Amino acid sequence: MTTHDPIPARLAALKTATTPELKAQWRDLFDSEPPPFNRRYLESRLAYRIQELAYGGLKPETIRRLERLGEELDGGDRKKSRMRADTMPIAGTRLIREWQGVEHVVTVTAEGFEWQGRPYRSLSAIARAITGTRWNGWVFFGLKNRRART
Repeated sequence: MTTHDPIPARLAALKTATTPELKAQWRDLFDSEPPPFNRRYLESRLAYRIQELAYGGLKPETIRRLERLGEELDGGDRKKSRMRADTMPIAGTRLIREWQGVEHVVTVTAEGFEWQGRPYRSLSAIARAITGTRWNGWVFFGLKNRRART
C-alpha cells in the first residue's frame, strides 16, 4: 500500500513560485515577516520548515547534544559562536605583510593572533599598530578583498 506524499510536490513548487508567493508562504509557515534575504535563502528555509512541520523537527536530545557540542567549541562565547570557523585561519598560520619597507609577521593562535611577541584579539588592532590608522585587518593582511561581495 502506498500513500501519496504531497511534501515533495510542495518542495518542487518552491522553485517556480514568485518571490511574493515565497514571502506569503513564509508568513503562513513562520507566523512572522520574511527576512530581507535573497530568494535562495527563502527557498531553503521554507523547504526545511515544510519538512519540519510534516515530518517533525529535531529530537530534543539532538538539540541538547548540538548545544553541548557548540559549548565545547566556543566555550559559550556568543561572539565566537557567530564567527564562522572556516573564515578563521588555522592556528600556526603565519601572515606576512610588508608595510613601508618593513616585513611584519603575524602568527595565528588558538586565542587570536600574535605580533612581535604580543597577543592580539584582532588583525585590525595589529594593522592599526603597524600603520597608525584604522584598517580592516582582514583586508590589510590580504585575507579579504575590499571589493568582494558577500
